[in-house]
Amino acid sequence: MANIEKLDKSQVAISLEATREEFDAALQASYKKNKNRFQVPGFRKGKVPYQLVIKYYGEGVLYEDAIDEIVNPAYQAAVKENDLQVVARPDLDVESIDENGMKYKLIVTVKPEVTLGQYEGVEVPYSVTEVTDESVMNELESMRKRNSSLENVEDRAAQEGDTVIIDYEGFKDGVAFEGGKGENYNLKLGSKSFIPGFEDGVIGHNVGEEFTIDVTFPEEYHAEELKGAAASFNVKIHNIKAEVLPELDDEFVKDVSEFDTLDELKADIKKNQEESAKKIAENAFVNEVVTAVAENATVEIPEAMIETEMENMAQEQAARMEQQGIKLEMYLQYMGQSIEQFKESLRPMAEIRVKNNLVIEAISKELKIEATAEDYDKEIESMASMYQMDKEDLKKAVGENNPMVTEGIVSRKTVEYLQEKAVKVAPKAPEADAE
Repeated sequence: MANIEKLDKSQVAISLEATREEFDAALQASYKKNKNRFQVPGFRKGKVPYQLVIKYYGEGVLYEDAIDEIVNPAYQAAVKENDLQVVARPDLDVESIDENGMKYKLIVTVKPEVTLGQYEGVEVPYSVTEVTDESVMNELESMRKRNSSLENVEDRAAQEGDTVIIDYEGFKDGVAFEGGKGENYNLKLGSKSFIPGFEDGVIGHNVGEEFTIDVTFPEEYHAEELKGAAASFNVKIHNIKAEVLPELDDEFVKDVSEFDTLDELKADIKKNQEESAKKIAENAFVNEVVTAVAENATVEIPEAMIETEMENMAQEQAARMEQQGIKLEMYLQYMGQSIEQFKESLRPMAEIRVKNNLVIEAISKELKIEATAEDYDKEIESMASMYQMDKEDLKKAVGENNPMVTEGIVSRKTVEYLQEKAVKVAPKAPEADAE
C-alpha cells in the first residue's frame, strides 16, 4: 500500500515497500534479462547460473533492472489508485535494500490546485475596426503591385523601389571574403535584403557605372569573422528596372477579378474587410475573456509544466519553419541564439498558456461540462474534412473517446460558455490609459 504525502509546489511523495521475496523475484527477472552479459570461467556466455553471477559480480550488478521491475508497476498502481495527475517524470529515492526487502520513495509533480475567481460575467473591451475608403484603396494598391511589371530604365539613376542587376564583390582589409561575391544579381532597392548601407550606396548610380560602397557588418551578423567588421564592395550596375503599375480602371478589374467594374470590386473588398474585422474582433474578445478569467484565478504553476510547454512551443515553431523549408537550428545560428536561449524566450507565453489551460480545465470540472457522443462525432467529421480523410477511417485511427479529442471538445465548449457569459464593454479612451 502506498503512503501519499503532499509536499510544497504541487509535489507528492509516494512511499512504497517491496518484501524480500518480491525483490528476489525482481533480481531473477533482471538476471534473465542480462544473463548474456556475464562471463565466468568454465561457462559459456549466457549460461552462467544465477548464484555464480551473484558470487562473482555481486548482487548489485542486477539492481538497476530489478529496481525498475519493482518500481514501475507499483508506481503506476499508486498513481491510478490515488488519482494523481502526474505532469513530469518522477524522481526515485531508494532508501534501503536489505534482508527485509526494499524501501523507496518517489517524488512526483502533479497538476496544481486552482482557486477560481470570477469567471461568469467578466467585462472585456470589444471593438470592431472601422473599414475606411483608405483601407479599401490600400488593398487595391496591393492588387496593382501584385500585377505590376518591370521596365528598363536608361535615362536616370537608380532610386528606391527599382530593381537593379549588379555584380558585386566584398573585401575585408583588402582581401575578398567567402560568400561576398555575386554576378547578375537581382536586388530590389529598399528591400533591406543586404546589410545596412549597401542598398543606399547603390541609389544614385547609373547603368554601366562601377563604384565602391563602404559598409560595416552588424554585430549580430551570422558569420563570426564579419561581425562588426568594416568592409568594402566593388559594384557594377548592368541594368535598372522600374516597377510599372497597371491603370486602376474597369479593364484592370476584369483582368484580376470576377467583377466588371471598379465600383463592384471596391464593394466586395469592403465587405470582405468588414467580415475580417468582425472575425478579428471576436477572436480578440475570446482571448481577452480567457485572459481575464485566468487573471481572476490563483494557481502556483510547477516549473516542470512550464518547461514542458516551452519544449512543445519550440517544436511547434520548428514544424512551422520546416514547412517553409527552414531549419530552426540554422535560423537560430544565423540570429546568434542558442536553442536554450530561444526556449527561455518562450517562457512568458508558456506560463500564460499553462495557466489558461489549467483554469479552463478547472472551470470545466466545476460546471461539469462534458463531450457528448454527438460532440465527438461532429469533431471527427470536422477533423476528417480538415485532413481530407474518410470520416470512418479517421474514427478507426483515433478510436472511440480519444482523450485528446474529448479534452479539446470540453475546452472549446467551456470557452464558448465563458464567451456567452462575458460582457462586452467599450475600450478605454486613450486619455484614460495615459492617466
